[in-house]
Amino acid sequence: MISSSFAAILASGRAQFNARALEARRRFTSLDMQAFGAFLQDGVDPVVQAVAATAPDRAGSFTLAAYDMALALVGHGLAGPAAKNPFLSTVWRELAPRFAPLLAVAPVDALGMLSNAAIHLAGVPGARTRQWQDEMAALAPQIATLAQLRAIGQLLAWRAGVAHFRLGAIAAADSLPPMLAVAAFGENGSDWQALRAQLLAQPWRGNGDGIEFGAFAGLGGQFATPPLVRATEDGFVVSAGERFYLLLADAHGAVLHGATEDEYAQAGASVPSGVRLNGATLHLGARALALDLPAGEIALAANAHTLAITSPYTHAIRLLPLS
Repeated sequence: MISSSFAAILASGRAQFNARALEARRRFTSLDMQAFGAFLQDGVDPVVQAVAATAPDRAGSFTLAAYDMALALVGHGLAGPAAKNPFLSTVWRELAPRFAPLLAVAPVDALGMLSNAAIHLAGVPGARTRQWQDEMAALAPQIATLAQLRAIGQLLAWRAGVAHFRLGAIAAADSLPPMLAVAAFGENGSDWQALRAQLLAQPWRGNGDGIEFGAFAGLGGQFATPPLVRATEDGFVVSAGERFYLLLADAHGAVLHGATEDEYAQAGASVPSGVRLNGATLHLGARALALDLPAGEIALAANAHTLAITSPYTHAIRLLPLS
């Protein structure tokens, strides 16, 4: 059952809403009206209630915008019970209501930003969607404008594992009030410029252990064969089977993009002088790390900030910070 406030708005504009639904059925031939009804209850109703409580005079116009957007999302198979990924519905139900003041003023833009972010994050393997949602919810009371919503969404997506957002997220944070930018990293204070300098200089800031990335494609992983890795200025080009990838990684996670054989050929495989192998023991300057890999066929590649470790005995790539 939908709430009384939502039901009243729908009843007062029944002809208008019915006309919108009819037009949507013409545009989206696969639109399932039963699924749409379920999304109205599960996703749209909580947001309408929040806006009605915050700005009653804007509840009607917001509902029209949300109704149209919901029709399109369900029509494209992105929302509703049949959606491939439930995260978008979760964002509407649990996160969007926290932005009711902003939704009341700019319903299409604000709800569109949240929806697009949810769709993008759900499509990035390894992205920590729950972390992004929880951190967005925690900062919601401090987000007052669409520009701030966009910047915080991008910044927190990077922190949730979307590694290729790193430089764009840092640049976007420059537009935020310093205290909000610092708070987005779970820290206190207002010295964003000092934090910014550290983030640019230290991609692995806050993560001294590195990460392990990759698994056998036959078990749902990324690589059909044990990967071979070469370094670029900011990442690594990976060869696995007959496919090539660009791997970007930092303290918050790693992502794969497509690459070419030429890019792999042009990448390098050298390592800094302070990095060496002694059997299965890796020496990083004064540090020694015992690798859980057979000695003799371990391969290393490094860029300015990251060391990649591979072996023909594993489909995983071990990524370690160099500083």
